[in-house]
Amino acid sequence: MNYRKNKLKIVIPLSIICFTIFNKWWYVVPVDAPKSFMYGFPLISVSEGWHTSMSLQIFLLEYFINYLLFFVVTLLLTFYFDRFIMEIRFSRVWIVPLYFISVIIIVLNIYVASMTENIIKVKRDFEIEIQKTGFNFIWQNRDREHM
Repeated sequence: MNYRKNKLKIVIPLSIICFTIFNKWWYVVPVDAPKSFMYGFPLISVSEGWHTSMSLQIFLLEYFINYLLFFVVTLLLTFYFDRFIMEIRFSRVWIVPLYFISVIIIVLNIYVASMTENIIKVKRDFEIEIQKTGFNFIWQNRDREHM
């Protein structure tokens, strides 16, 4: 039990950080809506809002599935690395900052989701036609003019 508990100490914050840093964008044409960017990997979990500028549509089921996938992949990579390559041992010097960064990410996500102009839905309820897709890091911008 101690082995699993120690590995989860590192997997949870790493999966939250990876979930935030790595992203997939989708340039789509929704039915009865303007062309827009949507985000999420492997499922679309966040979309631009169409009712007002700077708003978002957040789809909870897809968001949860995406995070669950990141968690499982991080868990498997950690297990594989620990088991076959070299033993993973992290001191508090590493674990505490990782948890601190993860908590900041969670707080910022909750803050953004709680803004009144955002719409939170359980599941995406409209069809889309995908124009382009790509992967990016959170700090990279997409050029809308070349879409």
